[in-house]
Amino acid sequence: MTSQASWLPTRAVIENSVVSTPFSSLDSWRHYRRIEQRVIGQLLQTLLYEDVLSYAVVPNPAATRVGASRFSITLGSRCYCVEGWVCHSFHLIRLDHATLSVSGAPNQPGTISLQCFITDLEETLGEGAIQPGFVNELIQTLIKDTQSAAFALSDIASPQTLEADALERYFTDAHSYHPCYKSRLGFSLQDNQRYGPEFAQPLRVVWLAVPNQLAHASAVDGETCLGRAMEEAGPEVLARLEVYLERQQRRRDEVVLMPVHPWQWENALVDALYPELASGDIAFLGEGETVYTPQQSIRTLAPVTSHRPYLKLAMSITNTSSTRILARHTVTNGPIITQWLQRLIETNDTASSAGFVLLGEIAGVALDERAFAAKRYAEVYGKVGAIWRQNIRQYLHEGEQAAPLNGLSQLTRTSQGEPSDPFITPWVERYGLAAWTRQLIHVTTLPIIHLLFAEGIGMESHGQNIVVIHRDGWPTRVALKDFHDGVRFSKAHLARPELAPKLEPVPPRHAALNRNSFIVTDDLAAVRDYSCDAFFFIALGDMAIFLKRHFGLEEAHFWAMTAEVVKEYQREHPQHAKRYRCFDVFTPEWEVEALTRRRLFGDEQPQVKKVPNPLAAFAPEGERAC
Repeated sequence: MTSQASWLPTRAVIENSVVSTPFSSLDSWRHYRRIEQRVIGQLLQTLLYEDVLSYAVVPNPAATRVGASRFSITLGSRCYCVEGWVCHSFHLIRLDHATLSVSGAPNQPGTISLQCFITDLEETLGEGAIQPGFVNELIQTLIKDTQSAAFALSDIASPQTLEADALERYFTDAHSYHPCYKSRLGFSLQDNQRYGPEFAQPLRVVWLAVPNQLAHASAVDGETCLGRAMEEAGPEVLARLEVYLERQQRRRDEVVLMPVHPWQWENALVDALYPELASGDIAFLGEGETVYTPQQSIRTLAPVTSHRPYLKLAMSITNTSSTRILARHTVTNGPIITQWLQRLIETNDTASSAGFVLLGEIAGVALDERAFAAKRYAEVYGKVGAIWRQNIRQYLHEGEQAAPLNGLSQLTRTSQGEPSDPFITPWVERYGLAAWTRQLIHVTTLPIIHLLFAEGIGMESHGQNIVVIHRDGWPTRVALKDFHDGVRFSKAHLARPELAPKLEPVPPRHAALNRNSFIVTDDLAAVRDYSCDAFFFIALGDMAIFLKRHFGLEEAHFWAMTAEVVKEYQREHPQHAKRYRCFDVFTPEWEVEALTRRRLFGDEQPQVKKVPNPLAAFAPEGERAC
């Protein structure tokens, strides 16, 4: 097994490195062309799938990919053509970006470029339909991904042997659907190289001392935020804390230690908190001793050499069109939800025997925006927050390894950074395609449907939020993560409503800005679709399409395997029959979020799309709605 630390660049390498800049070499240009076609193609396929653009599709016997059709889209005076598929899974559209071509009017060159595509799109949709901010996200995705592709750490002969945290940096494809998959607005190129996960550069967080009245903390039983922070910060920070306490005439229990991402400190917090910093109420205590590396989400940091918790931090960057702050109510709710979920798992025989893991959010701390003047709300809301999450290493048994689920549908890379073979090829060859796929579906699906059916809880478990635990590539169980804003339930339909957590309410101003940010609802379809959108539509949908394209497994067979896992669970647990009807995963259609339509047109009206459910064909006889 390849350790995390052995794959990291040394401090000397980091200090002497030159910022990897796109377009500075022929290799960069080679990556640029490929990535530009991906950005255009990924945007185009979302516009087609979300019914923003009309298109014609015909079979194409001359296609370079087996079974591909020819898509034709007229934008303004030009016609874009590309090979692709209307997939069995949810009728998703997947385009082969490399085949994208364009033909124009006689006086227009047929050049493929993001700039020309945006111009053509604006001509088609009308002036003002494409927001400048969205265009900037697309451009920054192109630039940042080109920079990432041009930066080669080393050639990993067997990436399958890397530890889970190293794989978080190895898998660089990011979101397979959202066109702004690597925008990282707020990052300069230097920031991107310093803090982007694919560059694998270690970092230390900085620490602030904040009076209790300006902060809000939460922790599971047996933990305290101050105790957790003191363990992570190290002696130098604690020595400065003592100076601060003496100067302010405060006791340790009157102060919260807050970890802050160094980028956040430099780019957002000095301006936001200068009155408190100048008065001495809040003190900057310097860099801590624990060394971290960023995971795929950028703001979640993994300790390099220990089993200490992961650290999720507020960052005022925008990626996949979402600002990555941490709101006080979500930070507070993380440990509350963790204790609730873990109690449900520990007291249920089916869950405990399945062995799946909940990576608990054991402590959280955030600035309390209510303690500041109302006019400073936008300056401080969500800008300082931290969640400590349990480390996957503490749950692995002898001989077990782990990998993020979304990485299993990615390709390995050559030493030049080019896509190569599927990551899972050695595992599929060892165990057989059908057997390995069936086992993967079983271990990933069981926790999601158990929590939905047995407890009445929907989980936002997409591929990045599920970690597959395996032995030599054979999936054995999974770990789920991200609960502070990743669960949804109706209290009236919980199996054990008496155990329902008392949550910190969503502030009205937050709810007004983000209509999808809620946990408790009376809408049972919203609970079901929360699980179905994230898990079946995104996570398993990606896997089904990937296995078809690279291994020839028919998507209908994939969904038949998935349906059998669900039906087997239902046969073995007839006591949950009412919730099988209430949360019917075999319904003909689900509602999923239309990500690009939402970015184009806003969400004053819900931007959702009804999609055909590939599980519906395998529905048990005699089912009826709740």
